[in-house]
Amino acid sequence: MNPEPTPDDTTRADHLARLVEEFRALPADSDRKREIIAELDDNAAAQPFLVSVVADAGEYDLARTEAATVLRLWPPTEPELRHRAGRALLAALNDPEEDLVRQYAAMALGPYASDDPAVTEALIAAGGSEEDPLVRACARSALEEAGLA
Repeated sequence: MNPEPTPDDTTRADHLARLVEEFRALPADSDRKREIIAELDDNAAAQPFLVSVVADAGEYDLARTEAATVLRLWPPTEPELRHRAGRALLAALNDPEEDLVRQYAAMALGPYASDDPAVTEALIAAGGSEEDPLVRACARSALEEAGLA
């Protein structure tokens, strides 16, 4: 199978729009949602969409974890979007219903910790007294990544 050629900016924007539309039309627990997020991993124009996925507590947990991973690997450079991404990940970390999402959110917060004292405080709290040992370990790792541990 031959990979698709690298699209130019217009085609890339159209491709992004099609993927977002497909994502929104899928059933709530479709694994294709996770696959779509993975397809967008190096697309900076997709970052606002990824932030919205992480922020949506009702969204499919595997899509949220994939979006958190992408936002960790490719944090937004634009300050307002970076702040929104950090806050969306922080909200996911504080979601008591989704331990897997919380683990990935904790891991993803490293690049945002030095930008936002609330993120740093939440990671310190999660790294010290968290009930879930994986969330605790991920929070400590994020603090180390940020140079705060």
